[in-house]
Amino acid sequence: MDIRIDDFHGAEIAALLQEHLDDMALHSPPESIHALDLENLRRPEITFWTVWEDGELLGCGAIKQLDPTHGEIKSMRTSRHHRRKGVARLMLQHILAEAERRRYQRLSLETGSAAAFEPARQLYAQFGFTSCGPFANYVEDPYSVFMTRTFNAI
Repeated sequence: MDIRIDDFHGAEIAALLQEHLDDMALHSPPESIHALDLENLRRPEITFWTVWEDGELLGCGAIKQLDPTHGEIKSMRTSRHHRRKGVARLMLQHILAEAERRRYQRLSLETGSAAAFEPARQLYAQFGFTSCGPFANYVEDPYSVFMTRTFNAI
């Protein structure tokens, strides 16, 4: 599998992000969906990667810089056709390495509270993320789970 910074020009990424947004809508009301669309992922504070294998898009993930020491994981998604193949694990490892390279002290995320999000919450927990309160501009929401991980100072 190959991870690369994405330029958002392929039809495949637009389709994967739409799949992501459609799936979020199945499990959360509109006001509780924090997934970003293609346009909002183009912001300068966001770095967005895609995972490819043999010319096929498998998944994506991003970091949004909240401040010089704190980042947020955004848009972690594995294509429904490639689940249970280690795509999310690989992307999360990549994002964690980038957070360390940037010398972030903390990396946080928001994910859903519904049962459909349990595999994601378990994956994050396996990599040292623990529950926390809302961060950045988030507020308490019964449809959201907030998690964070700190990094040792270098």
